[in-house]
Amino acid sequence: QSVGRTGICWDNAMAESFFGALKNEWVSRTVFTTRAEARQEVVKYIEGLYNRQRLHSGLGYQTPLEVHNEYLNQQLAA
Repeated sequence: QSVGRTGICWDNAMAESFFGALKNEWVSRTVFTTRAEARQEVVKYIEGLYNRQRLHSGLGYQTPLEVHNEYLNQQLAA
């Protein structure tokens, strides 16, 4: 679902980028026999690779986990 006004093409850019990475890096290389298996593999991709290992240019070439941990450390220090 779109989160912006009609005609604004940038509102879904982050979601489209994520799903493009998911399809290209993980799903397109795998054949799933059940829906549960597909769901498990998507969770494995998100939690194992996308959030913990994959570097994101929008985050200064850090992983989302590193950025989250930095945020938490700043909150504790304040």
